[in-house]
Amino acid sequence: MMQQAGIESKAGIHELVGALIEMVESGVCSGEAAHTMERSLFQQVLKLGHVLLGLYFELQGDGDLGATLPTADGREVHRLEDLRTRCYLSVFGEHELTRYVYGSREGQRIEYIPLDDRLQLPEAKYSYLVQDWSQSLAVEMSYSQVRQVLNNMLNLDIGVSSLERMTNDFAGDAEIYWAHSPAVPSVKGTFIVATADGKGVPIRKGSSSAPIVDHDPGKKPPADRKKMALLGAVYDSEPNIRTPEQVVESLFEEPLRKNEVAAANDPAFTQRPQPLAKAIRACLTHTDYKGNEINARTTIFDWLPEQVEQRDPLSEKPVVVIMDGQISLWNDAEKMFGERLRVEVLDLLHVTSKLWGAVHICYQKERELEVMKFFTWQILLGKIEEVIIWFSHAAETGPFTKKEREKLTSICGYFERHQSRMRYDYYLAQGYPIASGVIEGACRHVVKDRLERTGMRWTIQGARNMLNLRCMSINEKWNDYAQLHIDRENERLYSGAKPVDRDSWPCALAA
Repeated sequence: MMQQAGIESKAGIHELVGALIEMVESGVCSGEAAHTMERSLFQQVLKLGHVLLGLYFELQGDGDLGATLPTADGREVHRLEDLRTRCYLSVFGEHELTRYVYGSREGQRIEYIPLDDRLQLPEAKYSYLVQDWSQSLAVEMSYSQVRQVLNNMLNLDIGVSSLERMTNDFAGDAEIYWAHSPAVPSVKGTFIVATADGKGVPIRKGSSSAPIVDHDPGKKPPADRKKMALLGAVYDSEPNIRTPEQVVESLFEEPLRKNEVAAANDPAFTQRPQPLAKAIRACLTHTDYKGNEINARTTIFDWLPEQVEQRDPLSEKPVVVIMDGQISLWNDAEKMFGERLRVEVLDLLHVTSKLWGAVHICYQKERELEVMKFFTWQILLGKIEEVIIWFSHAAETGPFTKKEREKLTSICGYFERHQSRMRYDYYLAQGYPIASGVIEGACRHVVKDRLERTGMRWTIQGARNMLNLRCMSINEKWNDYAQLHIDRENERLYSGAKPVDRDSWPCALAA
């Protein structure tokens, strides 16, 4: 019976191939447009793939390995009387597989399915390739867009809720990957950069009021509608030596002339070193299945030194830690690296943001840009102490309101707290970065571009899964992670029985 079905399938395959050849020849004669022929061929190739995969399943047989089978723990399981059917959705379409299953007795839990083990089938009906492709799309676009793309390209209609569940399943081994990820390959960067920052994720919460109340324009949004994700990034780099004047020119030139001026002042402008072996990770504080809180800051600030250690196990390279002014992050960084040689850098753009506030208070609007340029230059020259003295004196003697004095005093306090991290003349001479563009870009790309689109709200678990998968993709570790996920699911599903003897499998080809 199985052989006869296989023969009939082969005949159908030959017919499809013949029809494809006839289609091409007919298109040549009729002068059919190339794009029309391409689309028609692709649809027919999908049909051919469906038939070929169906033949593959037919030739495998029904998985009858005898009345009883031994298990890995020394027990025996029995072949149950009724054949069981499962669906398998491949990129070519849906198939039904009918096979024997084994258990202690009818009505009890199924313990082993030989055919599923032989084929290494996933627990859900979606093939690993469907999972891989759909999730590759899902990390870049909304689930509704993914559904439309899969439908247009592969004629697969996978609902939004199914895609969401697929993300949760596919991302389920992310923490294992982070804990056992392979070592970073050897890189030749002169120094290592470590950085961290936070970005809010909109969180879905159940409403406690009637729907009409939520549309009241006078109702204030809930204070905790966002939960902070913490992101960390590590990369190697080569020096990019600049002068304070070059940085000032790049910051204050008109956008259309910025690159032209920078290139004129810096011959190596177009060859500035790119981050080497960049790795990014994002985490949300959450509760694990045991009810324990997993703190995002602990997770990221444990991961960062691990990355640094992999890149420089002998502690030969300086580590440049660059972040904004959040004191808690700097405290975590101090605990993270301990006595290891490091250079702490306060992101210059956070400094200039504070500086703008002081300039707005002390100077007339028509002079603000000129004054900003001067004080920025002074800071880049390493004269932060003089800048602090200047604005502190202004706060004490200037004709300002109480609120303005308090703001000036606060800005000076910010500069004083971070004075040791504002040695920009030294950083520039050493070629170190002075702005945290990498982590700012990561916050935008990892979080904002996918999780903060209009109307989006996430559960904690859903946001964590998406953040993990986006980092896998950005770090170019997607294939490595996908294989780890497949290996772990196969181990979970099929490790309870003895390995299938592939040489003596009762398939049609063997017969």
